[in-house]
Amino acid sequence: MLDVEPLYLKIGASEVEEISVTATTMVQLVRQHMFAPGSLKHPPRLTVSDICSYAKKTRAQFYASVKKENKLPTGVKKNNRLDYTLDEARQWVKFLTPGRQKNPSVNCAVTIAVANFKGGVTKTTTTATLAQGLSLRGYDVLVIDLDPQGSLSNLFGLLADIDVEEDQTVMELYAGTQKTIDPAIQKTYWSGIDIVAASPVLHNAEFILPVRQQKEAGFNFGSILDLGLDSAREKYDVILIDTPPSLSYTTVNALMAADGIIMPLPPSPLDFASSAQFWNLCNDIMKGLTLGKNSPEKKYNFIDVVLCRVDKSVGVSSVVRDWIIRSYGAKVIPVEIPKTAIADTASAGFGTVYDVQSTPSLAKTLKRAKDAYEQFVDHIETQIQGVWVGVLNTENRKDNP
Repeated sequence: MLDVEPLYLKIGASEVEEISVTATTMVQLVRQHMFAPGSLKHPPRLTVSDICSYAKKTRAQFYASVKKENKLPTGVKKNNRLDYTLDEARQWVKFLTPGRQKNPSVNCAVTIAVANFKGGVTKTTTTATLAQGLSLRGYDVLVIDLDPQGSLSNLFGLLADIDVEEDQTVMELYAGTQKTIDPAIQKTYWSGIDIVAASPVLHNAEFILPVRQQKEAGFNFGSILDLGLDSAREKYDVILIDTPPSLSYTTVNALMAADGIIMPLPPSPLDFASSAQFWNLCNDIMKGLTLGKNSPEKKYNFIDVVLCRVDKSVGVSSVVRDWIIRSYGAKVIPVEIPKTAIADTASAGFGTVYDVQSTPSLAKTLKRAKDAYEQFVDHIETQIQGVWVGVLNTENRKDNP
């Protein structure tokens, strides 16, 4: 017989509360250390080379524009090079790329849900890096955090259970006290990215939405977020929705509001098996919310499967990668996000590779880590532009039958 100590019922609510207080306090201390002073995150500064890269212009074209344009920021000279704040750099990128953003008279924001029912697949990191990459290209982006854990909010410097009030989440929209998402929108430390944050209060959506479905005639729980985004679609170029790792009422709202879906998928057997369940449930949801209810069939402009956390030194990765490609075909985008130490380090610091300030010792390593994300953002940008062109062509056909 094993020699063990007897365990008695002695861990109750007060002990759990103590654990909660201790953990929350530690998170605050970590944030103060990471973001000091003031516990705030700070955006990176950019160079002329960065501006030219994101605008896809040469340095000669940039300096020619500088000579002609005297209303834009001139930058600050540091170490024999011009240095720009993120906001200043974005002004230049927008100036150098007229027509890259949406045409307000024809187009609205492209809404993208980043979804996977399994946790730990870099869903939140994918959302944040995509938002940052698009903003660096001059797009105005709204990110919506629908995960009660608030990981995306954390990446943008907001602790879900400390900094975020209920009216800064989607909850008032779900409860019916607001008809639009607009009052919940707030600025972030990153120019060009606004956020609707998350907090544990979002768990209540799983009770409020089904109750409204039962009590309110004509209520369609799956359309709440979609309708609530109408005015935001006029203000932003892209709306990115980070969903919880579960099939929830909140996830359904994101899927029904989206024009496109991105699924980050590490090449592991368990993640692959989970992805099949995701698509099975998506199919059931789409049919259940539209068929026989006089609603148009839900269709997407694009669905992307993104291989992420790819470690080519692990033999099973290549086998599972083949399974994924054979299953999803052309929906697997031609960009793979590798598992890198610098990306893991950035995540540990409540950030992404775009938050890491380059130094001579980090330059090559950081560039390798960012290159894959840059290619990923380029791919999604092409699809966003394709949605707008498709809408424009449709409008032209209506005007010229």
